[in-house]
Amino acid sequence: MANFGPKDIKKLREMTDAGMMDCKKALTEADGDMDKAVAWLRDQGMGAAAKKAGKVAAEGAIGVKVEGNKAVIVEINSQTDFVAQNDKFKALMDTVVNHAFDNNLKDAEAINASTINGEPFSDYLSLQVATIGEKLDVRRAALIVGDETTAVNGYVHSNGQNGVIIEAKCDSAKTAEAMTAVLKEVAMHAAAMSPKTLSYKDFDPTFVEEETKGRIIAIEKENEELVRLGKTLKNIPQYISMSQLTEEVMAAAEALLKEELKTEGKPEKIWDRILPGKIERFISDNTTLDQELCLLDQKFVMDDSKTVLEYIQEKAKAAGGSADIVHFVRLEVGEGIEVAEEDFAAEVAAQMG
Repeated sequence: MANFGPKDIKKLREMTDAGMMDCKKALTEADGDMDKAVAWLRDQGMGAAAKKAGKVAAEGAIGVKVEGNKAVIVEINSQTDFVAQNDKFKALMDTVVNHAFDNNLKDAEAINASTINGEPFSDYLSLQVATIGEKLDVRRAALIVGDETTAVNGYVHSNGQNGVIIEAKCDSAKTAEAMTAVLKEVAMHAAAMSPKTLSYKDFDPTFVEEETKGRIIAIEKENEELVRLGKTLKNIPQYISMSQLTEEVMAAAEALLKEELKTEGKPEKIWDRILPGKIERFISDNTTLDQELCLLDQKFVMDDSKTVLEYIQEKAKAAGGSADIVHFVRLEVGEGIEVAEEDFAAEVAAQMG
């Protein structure tokens, strides 16, 4: 005689979202013990997860949580975008984000090695795989924890496909409080403009050198076509990053600009009014890499008359203090994952064979 009834099967199904017959079998194996039945289903889920292990989980979503001077960002991948939009996946995201936040888990490795609700995280995730029906992967995460002089904020784009957390070190707790809302704006900027690093100071010199050569070659080829079409040629820059604009380079540039002013017949007594603008233009023309990839050097999307760095400095000064963005993390779903293109025709042919 079974030690369970239809109500128990219904309850177990609601708890685990497993199939009705699977729930009945689990309760039979567990002799009606609900906890043992859940454990039995989890073990079966582990088996189901193993079958899905070969699948590529390149879709998914980004989750962010910010409270006070602490923020966490998590990327969870799934196999399809459809699954990433369902309520079960969203509930999983909330659980994992809160788990990482509450336990100060600094990265995905720490999350995957942790214990959640008294069980290994891997077991918990395996049950989610069985419930949701796709391979799931907590792939990346980051944590920011600051003190009272640290301003922290974050942002997740409405589609959940990219998110940012960011921190700024301030001169006082008062300034940090004032800068929190400003950092939300900068996080939104970073989500939209995809900076890869904070400053040109982070670039490897070899990377800058190779990028310079590549861009010069690309513009030269483009100019060949412009010549053929009889159009204005594009300027070929000597440099592409502030890291290349040494004191010697700037001194040579200033000397050349003075020579141009002299050739143009501009009176020397007004050069000091003209030169700053020309030098600024020279720097702008020769730092295109920084403007594309460095957060602080990008034109701020909400006011492109200034860079992000200038905007931060302006807002901090207005708050009566100073602030420096010291760190940000931007994650976009699936970046860096290689997804093999499936040959549907070949697959069908193989099935027919």
